[in-house]
Amino acid sequence: MRNWLLMGLLWPAWALGQTPTDVQKVLQRDFQPRGQATMDRVVQDGVQRICTETRDQPPSDLARRLEEDQMKAIPFPAGSLIGNWKNGERIAQNGRGLQWTDQPGAAGGGSCYNCHQLSPQESSYGTLGPSLRRFGWMRGNGTEMQRYVYGKIYNAKAYNLCSNMPRLGLTGTLTPEQIKDLVGLLLDPESPVNQQ
Repeated sequence: MRNWLLMGLLWPAWALGQTPTDVQKVLQRDFQPRGQATMDRVVQDGVQRICTETRDQPPSDLARRLEEDQMKAIPFPAGSLIGNWKNGERIAQNGRGLQWTDQPGAAGGGSCYNCHQLSPQESSYGTLGPSLRRFGWMRGNGTEMQRYVYGKIYNAKAYNLCSNMPRLGLTGTLTPEQIKDLVGLLLDPESPVNQQ
């Protein structure tokens, strides 16, 4: 989520002709650390910096190499990656996590509905990301699909280097068990996501 905040702050700066370095200096000057919200939140890692500096259009060979590196860093758990879809629904609805008042390591939420349509019963959802309604119904829930969904939630930049989707596992926003529960939400045939 914090990547979205940075992107929201950086876009108007580009419109005014400010460089990413200018924006970084402003963020470092104005952000005040509190609790677990430390200064690392305003420092881009190498992948984020490349996407910022190229305005999300890095050279394709560089993007491919960096995506491969991001993929190698995903620790896929052994066995089935489909968790409890009911827990996954609660995680998808929950936008809380990594706030300065939270205890470090406290379980957060995925805020999935902020960007995606999931359940047909949900009347309000974001449209920044694609609709995920009937995701498992259309794609199945085999081993490869489980790995894809788990990996995409863990670190979307392994699949699309300049993706706007937050790296929920890599940042520690969600635990491996929570990610498995979200995989369940998307792939379990009983999940509301996969109902007509």
